[in-house]
Amino acid sequence: MKLATLPNGTRDGKLVVVSSDLNCCVSVEAIAPNLQAALDSWADVSPKLQMAYRELENGGGSTPFRQDEALAPLPRSYQWADGSAFVNHVELVRKARGAEMPKSFWTDPLMYQGGSDTFLAPRQDICIADESWGIDMEGEIAVIVGDVPMGASPERAASSILLLMAVNDVSLRGLIPAELGKGFGFFQSKPPTAFSPVAVTPDEIGNAWDGEKVHLPLCVDLNGEPFGRVQAGVDMTFGFPRLISHAAKTRPLAAGSIIGSGTVSNKLDGGPGKTISEGGAGYSCLAELRMVEAITLGSPRTSFLKFGDSVRIWMDGDDGKSIFGEIEQRVRKYEGCE
Repeated sequence: MKLATLPNGTRDGKLVVVSSDLNCCVSVEAIAPNLQAALDSWADVSPKLQMAYRELENGGGSTPFRQDEALAPLPRSYQWADGSAFVNHVELVRKARGAEMPKSFWTDPLMYQGGSDTFLAPRQDICIADESWGIDMEGEIAVIVGDVPMGASPERAASSILLLMAVNDVSLRGLIPAELGKGFGFFQSKPPTAFSPVAVTPDEIGNAWDGEKVHLPLCVDLNGEPFGRVQAGVDMTFGFPRLISHAAKTRPLAAGSIIGSGTVSNKLDGGPGKTISEGGAGYSCLAELRMVEAITLGSPRTSFLKFGDSVRIWMDGDDGKSIFGEIEQRVRKYEGCE
């Protein structure tokens, strides 16, 4: 089942079921007015949504689905907690900041709590006031969970995974060192996050979903050129059940909480990855490429995102069709509030 949110004049939008080919949709407001309402009553609501999805797939009444009109599946959430399950990424980025990586990072997940009151639509501009802040994209996968009790084991957490999405977790690399230097975590360095047009139930991914990871490449283009084709199921040190259990160690998670994988990152022959042009899988963020350039060339050569740059993030299934739809964003200068 594929679900999306379209604007209707409210903060949370209206819920629609989307066809598997992403070409058409049907409103399911009579079943649940928005996705959060559906998640709050998932056991009762999901069979009805599944029935609407089957009817849509069998040619039931529908309207065209336009990805450029979609909001984030959850335009706002009770919680957005992003992990760093690809420890290779953490290691490279910390090297770029001149920071050593504790050995515990390989055994205990790293996670931060992001802003969840406002998410970017998948085709919404990334508005930043200053290029010098080091604007970076981060291609990720995320899950939306049902209610998770405090102290849930990874096995219990696995059963809470309801939906999956693609993510662009925007980072301001130039602001991160000073913030982390205060010893109190990210805040200003993490502007609003963008999610894919569609959230899907795990069965839509087929055998590529093993209950913990998605074994498909996450595709990232920068200014229309291939930048990353990184395997989301490779080098992922912590699967989603472990990340969810980590988040729930000292607090329950409410239905609709979102847990991210962190930047998808692969090693190559035991070392940092290579660009696509060099025969590698590329990268899901610019910080990794810059660190590899520093290692191999002595200094970074690639700049962070500039105003006017465009980013595209998506994932194709084994059939070659887009699973979540496509995040397509342009970086634009923020001109200030009115």
